[in-house]
Amino acid sequence: MPTTDTLSIATQPVTTSRISELDFNNIEFGKIFSDHMLVADFKDGAWQNPEIMPYGNMSLSPATSAIHYGQAIFEGMKAYRSVDGDILLFRPYDNFRRLNISAERMCIPEIPEEIFMQGLEQLLRLDAAWVPPTPGSALYIRPFMFATDDFIGVRPSSNYRFAVFSCPVGAYYSSPVRVAIETTYVRSAEGGAGYAKAAGNYGASMLPTRKMQEKGYQQLIWTDHKEHKYIEESGTMNVMFVIDGVLVTPTVSSTILAGITRDSVLQVARDMGYTVEERRISVDEIVDAHKAGKLQEAFGTGTAATIAQIATINYNGHDMDLPAVEDREISNKVAAHLDMIKTGQAPDPYNWNYRINL
Repeated sequence: MPTTDTLSIATQPVTTSRISELDFNNIEFGKIFSDHMLVADFKDGAWQNPEIMPYGNMSLSPATSAIHYGQAIFEGMKAYRSVDGDILLFRPYDNFRRLNISAERMCIPEIPEEIFMQGLEQLLRLDAAWVPPTPGSALYIRPFMFATDDFIGVRPSSNYRFAVFSCPVGAYYSSPVRVAIETTYVRSAEGGAGYAKAAGNYGASMLPTRKMQEKGYQQLIWTDHKEHKYIEESGTMNVMFVIDGVLVTPTVSSTILAGITRDSVLQVARDMGYTVEERRISVDEIVDAHKAGKLQEAFGTGTAATIAQIATINYNGHDMDLPAVEDREISNKVAAHLDMIKTGQAPDPYNWNYRINL
C-alpha cells in the first residue's frame, strides 16, 4: 500500500526532462540516469531536510571521511511497469531493512522508514516515465549512505548523507557467463563485513575479478577464507546449483550476503515443488557432480541480473561445461515466474510487490 504522507519532503522538479536521451529498446546498464534524486543529511544527531532535486553532482571536501575510511554502504532494487500501467517496487521493505543492517555494521546511523519509503514513492512518482515498459527491462534504484565529515582522524563520522537515484536498465548479462573458482583471494572472512553491502567489499573484489577476466572468464566463484574448499558467492551474486534435480545453495552466514533475490528464488522453487537445500557446498562436490553428469544447472542470483546463467566453471585450469541454458528446468521456470510476479502478470501471494498507483 502507498505510504501516508507524514513527512514533508520538498521537491524541486527539473525544468526539462532528459528522457528523450533514452531508447527504451536499447538500454545500456547503468549509463543513463533518471531526472531526479532523493537526498537527506544526518546532522546534529538526526536525519534532516529530505529533498527531491534534479539528478546532479555533489560537492565534497577532499577530506570527506568516506573517501579515506570507507564508511559507505548501498542497496540495489528494481521497479517494474505492471501490466495495468502502475509501478511495482519489488520487496522494498527488505532492501530498507538490509540497508540498516549494513549501516549498523559500518557504524552509520539507521535511516528512518518514513524517509526511505515515502521518499522512494515520491521520487518514483516524479520519475514514473523512466520506468521502462519493454519486456525484460526495469528501473534500477540505488539507495546509498556515506560519511561526510571533512575530517581525517580515524573515527566514525558525525555527519552522513543518504541519497537515492535510479536508471533504466536492460539485461545485466546478455549471455551465460564463464566463471572460475577463486583459490587465492577471499571476499570475506568470519567476523568481517561480508554480510553487509559495504562499498569496500566490492572495491576489494576488483583485482581478482580482473585477473580472471584476463583469463577469459567474466566472473569468479568465491570460496571460504580458511581452506578455499567451500563455495560462498559468485562475483557480486549469490550462487546456486542443481545437482541431480536438487536446488542447492550455500547457507547465509557472516561471510555471505543475504540476497533478496536469493530468498525469492528459493521460496518460489519450494512452492513449485522442487527440493531445496541450504547447506555447505564443497568445491569437490561440484567437481564430482560434474564428472558424474549430475551437475545440471549453475547460476547466480542478484538484483541486477535476477538469474545469471553460468555456462562454464573453471577449477584449477580445467573447464567444466554445463548443459545448454534452454535445457535447464528449475532456473528457467523460477525466473519466468518471478518476472510474472514482478510485473503483475501472476498473483503475488508473498506480498512482495509495493504498488505505486499512477
